[in-house]
Amino acid sequence: MWILWMILVGLIAGWATGKIMKGSGYGPVTDIVLGIVGGIIGGWILRIFGFYTTGGLIPSILVAIFGAVILVGLARTVRRA
Repeated sequence: MWILWMILVGLIAGWATGKIMKGSGYGPVTDIVLGIVGGIIGGWILRIFGFYTTGGLIPSILVAIFGAVILVGLARTVRRA
């Protein structure tokens, strides 16, 4: 069940990040991977600043979007250099 939860959160967060950063998604598989990695990065960054989520679908998606936006921004910055 946990895997399905991560895939759902990853898909939604990846899609939303594609809309925020590019205007369209990156494809279903890339959206899922981007959302999952974004969730890990977002959770790590928020914990550094003392913020903890209690779980649930909406907070998980928001954290994943936050991390995925940072990930895409860093990737674009590195690609330009």
